[in-house]
Amino acid sequence: MAGLNKILLIGNAGRDAELRYLASGTPQCQFSLAVNNRRKNQQTGAWEEQTEWFNIVVWGDMAERVSQYITKGKQLFVEGRVQTRTWDDDQGQRHYRTEVIAQGIQLLGSPREAAAGDDWASGSNRSLFIDEPGYGRPRDGTIPREDVEVDDLPFE
Repeated sequence: MAGLNKILLIGNAGRDAELRYLASGTPQCQFSLAVNNRRKNQQTGAWEEQTEWFNIVVWGDMAERVSQYITKGKQLFVEGRVQTRTWDDDQGQRHYRTEVIAQGIQLLGSPREAAAGDDWASGSNRSLFIDEPGYGRPRDGTIPREDVEVDDLPFE
């Protein structure tokens, strides 16, 4: 039976993105994401704000691109999958860490939230960053394509 591991989050970066390179040279970027939820307290009737924190991990070329723009407080849309890692420390204690492996990130918010010198207002850095080739279409509507022979088209 097929499974589905997909998570969609909208929240604010809890810290600046940290870019590092593994020994193999693979780029990895990490940051935290705070997602707020409002709910009504059953006893008092007052609205309460709940915050859930997510550890976000980005790999490859996308890690290098998004690390330039993700700063604490920026509103983001993150699409990815959930993964839990386990490891034993030097004392033999087992540790668990649940992470969201980002496959797409979009910067949200308004141009007024941009810092001085940021190209946020131009919209050039708001596009959807996609990790997997062929995953989505650029927001400007263009479709990246290779040269196609007319004879290869499925219609006349």
